[in-house]
Order: sequence, then C-alpha cells, then structure tokens
Amino acid sequence: MNEERPRGRQLGRGLSALFGEDTEDYAELDAVRQSKTVPVGYLRPGRFQPRRNFDDAQMDSLVQSVREQGILQPLLVRRDRDDPEAYEIVAGERRWRAAQLAQLHEVPVVVKELTDASALEIALIENIQRQDLNPLEEGEGYKRLIEEFEHTQDALSRAVGRSRSHIANTLRLLNLSKSIKEMLVTGDLTAGHARALLNLDDPDKIARRIVKQGLSVRQTERLVQQVKSADRAPAAKPRKDPDTVALEKDLSDLLGLRVTVNFRDGGGELVIHYKALEQLDDVLHKLSYGKAPTIVAHTLLRPSPTLPRPSLLTRS
Repeated sequence: MNEERPRGRQLGRGLSALFGEDTEDYAELDAVRQSKTVPVGYLRPGRFQPRRNFDDAQMDSLVQSVREQGILQPLLVRRDRDDPEAYEIVAGERRWRAAQLAQLHEVPVVVKELTDASALEIALIENIQRQDLNPLEEGEGYKRLIEEFEHTQDALSRAVGRSRSHIANTLRLLNLSKSIKEMLVTGDLTAGHARALLNLDDPDKIARRIVKQGLSVRQTERLVQQVKSADRAPAAKPRKDPDTVALEKDLSDLLGLRVTVNFRDGGGELVIHYKALEQLDDVLHKLSYGKAPTIVAHTLLRPSPTLPRPSLLTRS
C-alpha cells in the first residue's frame, strides 16, 4: 500500500509558514534567531505535545549524544501562561529529557509567542518530520486540531505537509478497537495493516492472525479481500433430513409437480411449484376431489368484479 509521504523539506515549508518566514527548515530558522540558555528546571512539557511514548533505546542513544556534544539544536518554547518565569516546550521535549538524564543544567532555547493552535501544529510537524509519532499519536493530534481549533482537513494538509487522504485515513485509525490500537503502539501492526482492517466485522481476529503469521501489508490486503468475499457469499442452505425429502417426493408424485416442505418452529409451509395455468387447474381439481371447474384458476388470478370469488373447496 503506497501513499504520499512528503520529505522533510516539504514539512519544513509548512513549519516556516507558521512563523511567517521563507526559511525552509526548522534548523535554519533557529540559526537566524537569537537563542538563549535556560535552566532545565524552568521548562515544562508542552500541553499540546502529541507524543505519548518515548522509546527507551532511542532515548539512550540521544542521551549519549547529548553527553558528548551537548544540545546542538535549540528547543522551541513559549512563555508559560501560568508561570511568567517558566517556559512551555513546543518542540524539543526529547532533547530536554535527554539533557536531564545527561545531567546538563541548562539548554539553549528559542522563545516564540505562539497560539495554542500553532503550538500544536508545530509539535506535530516536528515529530512527523522525525517520524517520532506512532499512527495513533498522529491521529490524535489531527483530531485535536479539527475539534479544538476548527481546522479543516484541507487546512491541515497544507500546514503539516501531508495529503488529505493520509490525514483522513490516519483519523480513521482512532475508531479501531483497544486491542488493535495496542498492537499499533507496540509496533506489531503498522498503519498499513490497520487501515486494511477498518471495514471488517471482526478485525481483532484478523489482526491476531496477521501478527501470528507475520503477514506483510500486501498479504493482509489479500486476506481481507478473501474474508469480505466469503462474508458476501450467500449462506449454504441446510440439508433436509431424509424424512422430509421422502415426503416431498411422495407429494410430487401425487400431484405431478415439484413440492417443497419447509419446517419452522413447529409450523412451516407447503409450496407447490407450477409453470402454467393448466397445471394449477389440475392441482385445484385434485384438491377439490376432482370436481372443481377449471375456471377456478382463471378466476383466482383475474377475479371478476361482478362474480363472487369462489372457494377452492367449492363443489360444482
């Protein structure tokens, strides 16, 4: 399943647009702004940080890099509305966490006045650019921008550098079951796997099979098509017991027409199949002890407005 995935430079243009500048990259933006150092204790995690999970192995690697080289790219922050001496991190929370683990006392920051909507957009872009978000975190970020800040999917597409279809498909992942979401978070399933499961009646069963068999996205798509085709196929009629089949045969031999008997909850129906009015006349004749006039069949199908409707058991 291939889908549009713009490169970092395209994402960077969306980020630069939020600052109202022509720079193409967040690092370039930092370079042209004057940064300052702030004690790590004066920084707070962003309230609009879309990321919820921080991989331990990746954090260990970042901590080692920070110990050796320090923080090379300043954190983007804004003033904390509840504490004038503190700052809220908009982009760079991993670097801030790594700095603390590396026992750094200060980190470089760029202070920018930002609205809540812009803060969330920038946090999304930074994480998407680094591919740090799992699909559910990305979807939750899009959902917040739509519900809390009244963004449209088209506006989001332009802001974060993702196609509209990508945003729509990512939002749909939020409708999956809890167990499938856990598989996404742990990496047992990819977004491509999850999208293929969206329209199934029992996606959890198929998800477990995907993980157990290690199916690729392509294999998953083929499996889902097979399941859908099987669900659309008409259910096979239950086979009738021998006594019912024998009864149908006896009645068919007696009437000279095909007869079916269907039992339902103690009752049922007797169906006599005919192809011509002459056959119906013959059946009515037999049912009325051979004395029903042949006009009965025609009267039943085309009742006269002047004549009373005759009974099947009326004797002539």
